[in-house]
Amino acid sequence: MSRARFPVTVHLFFFRGNQLLMLRRFNTGYADGQYSVPAGHLDGGETVLQAAVREAEEEVGVRIAAEDLSFSTVMHRIEDDERVDFFVQVRKWEGEPFNAEPEKCDDLRWVHIEQLPENTVEYVRRCIANHLNGIRFDEFGW
Repeated sequence: MSRARFPVTVHLFFFRGNQLLMLRRFNTGYADGQYSVPAGHLDGGETVLQAAVREAEEEVGVRIAAEDLSFSTVMHRIEDDERVDFFVQVRKWEGEPFNAEPEKCDDLRWVHIEQLPENTVEYVRRCIANHLNGIRFDEFGW
């Protein structure tokens, strides 16, 4: 039996009142045309919070401090491969979010939390519900 080795991703929940910042994936090779939240893989030698800080600036052009993040939920899932996804809530940020990666995103918008786009990535939709319902851990796709 071999040890598990798989990608780890961090997803960011930016809330403004009852709205959540969402982006539509474009030209990425995964779930293109579907909505998700800002997210990205951890680089080697980087913590989940460090990755969240980096991804916020890379994807939506805002600066955040690690102390302004709070843990939301984690999901262990299998789709084409096995993954672990961390979700963090951004409590405070500097700047107004904008599409900083137009080559990977063709729409960035604030969406009412109870009216998510129909074409929201399924596991992301579930983790948004988990966040709202205080569910800290979930498994998906097994």
